[in-house]
Amino acid sequence: MKNLASGLVLATALLLGPAHAQQQAAPPPAVVVEPAEMQVIAQRADFVGRIEAIEKVELRARITGFLKQVTFTEGDRVKEGETLFEIEPEPFQAAIDQREAQLASAKAELQNAEINLKRSLDLVKTNAVAQAQVDQRQADAAKARASVLQMEAALREAEIQFSYTTIEAPISGRIGRTAFTRGNLVDPSSGVLATIVRDDEVRAVFNVTQREILDYRKSGGGALTVRLRLADGSLYDKPGKLDFIDVVSDQKTDSQLVRAVFPNPDHILTDGQTIRVVIERAEDKPSVTVPQAAVAVDQAGSYTFVVDQANKVEQRRIKTGPQREGRIAVTEGLKGGELVIVEGLQRVRAGMEVAPQRAETVN
Repeated sequence: MKNLASGLVLATALLLGPAHAQQQAAPPPAVVVEPAEMQVIAQRADFVGRIEAIEKVELRARITGFLKQVTFTEGDRVKEGETLFEIEPEPFQAAIDQREAQLASAKAELQNAEINLKRSLDLVKTNAVAQAQVDQRQADAAKARASVLQMEAALREAEIQFSYTTIEAPISGRIGRTAFTRGNLVDPSSGVLATIVRDDEVRAVFNVTQREILDYRKSGGGALTVRLRLADGSLYDKPGKLDFIDVVSDQKTDSQLVRAVFPNPDHILTDGQTIRVVIERAEDKPSVTVPQAAVAVDQAGSYTFVVDQANKVEQRRIKTGPQREGRIAVTEGLKGGELVIVEGLQRVRAGMEVAPQRAETVN
């Protein structure tokens, strides 16, 4: 019985021996590595903003009358000075004719008063009339001159009212829908008849916190690139430039309004549109950068696995900076040219040997 047990132990040892040796001889795990590269990487910040037209005019009626014509097509481009609405002019032309007649009458009365005054001045020299009559003639002439001035002012007012029967485009741009069609009665209380927007160039307005402004100033400033992210996630292909920072801060949000100007030749950007503003600031000097896939995070912070010349793995604690287009800046803990693991991090640990392959050869 003892011999049988010894034989079983020996047989088991013989069977396990080759498998154990084969496990010890297993090749090191394959990993994909990339070298840390020196690159100029931009710091990026995103803000929610809205598009504003540089020029926008709301057309309104300044007189009461019936619309005779609407001379534009909604959505068309209009030129400055182009007639857009016409209010029936006949009542206002009649008012001008009436004021002209009143002015002519006032001028005739003034002429007669001046003749009577001149006659009285001649007669008073020979004592043919009393001085009191001369004084009355002077008062009548002054009153007639005042009446002429009054009628001239009334005529100008009637002409101004008549000019309001034609509503012209005060700016060039694209006109929206009309709130009234011909035949409708409009007056100053009717509200907006139509809106013209100049949209070949627009502004993006957004709020920036005081902390972000201070960080930028403390870092020494630098050139900024302003971009817009559209609703489909793509970047607008025309960069803008900052042109205004408000002089007051919003006490509720502790932020300041910032404005940027963008060209809009294709009319993609629309007044009132919500947009994401992307601001980038390039670093003055190149930084060590690695793919974001090479960086892992645990409770102690960020780290990466570095492969040395002997293909040994080292866990390296790092400090990271801005990210852009799949790469992240490493401000501390890594040097340019060192190989970092970008694929296979879950299969390695510090101190073990690996079989590194360059990413370009894998792809």
